[in-house]
Amino acid sequence: MNAAIPLSALLDARQVWRGRAPELPIGDQPTGWRALDAVLPAGGWPEASLSEILLPVDGVGELRLVLPTLARLTQGQRHVVIVSPPYAPCVAGWRQQGVDMRRVEFVDAGEKDVLWATEQCLRSGSCAAVLTWPHHADDRAMRRLQVAAITGQALAFVFRDRSHLSNASPAALRLELEASPRPQVWVRKCRGGGVPVQAIPLPRSVH
Repeated sequence: MNAAIPLSALLDARQVWRGRAPELPIGDQPTGWRALDAVLPAGGWPEASLSEILLPVDGVGELRLVLPTLARLTQGQRHVVIVSPPYAPCVAGWRQQGVDMRRVEFVDAGEKDVLWATEQCLRSGSCAAVLTWPHHADDRAMRRLQVAAITGQALAFVFRDRSHLSNASPAALRLELEASPRPQVWVRKCRGGGVPVQAIPLPRSVH
């Protein structure tokens, strides 16, 4: 009978395959929400692309979703542009979340000029991210924003009513935000990977 060989010896000799849990992807543009990054193919926001965030109504926490990203970018001395937000942001709250307001510019554009202003900012190459809330954006306008994001190598965040969910979108990433009964986000489209079947909860603190 052959003598028993300790498993540790086989492992040390690399004669036994040792399975390991897959590592979480680490993207160049993490969202700041660990659970969300874990299900996104890029490990975060798609680089130089349009991300569409669908809302039940404006002001339900959509800025909370992107504040970790704005903090990371501005602390890295990158510029962020906010185009015609529906509500005046709480500057003190943004600072508490780590956003360097010296790197944030607000553009007050009329309704007819929101898309034009957003596109120009994205194309400029001087903005790390541009946020906008267009009331009227057809497929052609959304495609122009996607191309502009690629051209300027910027993150484009477009916040729209979730009634647009039934329409096709050129966005590389499409999220739907829910505020009730608890804050959570659904991934409705993510280029390069499958769509998760469950919502991702958004805890009070960023992970």
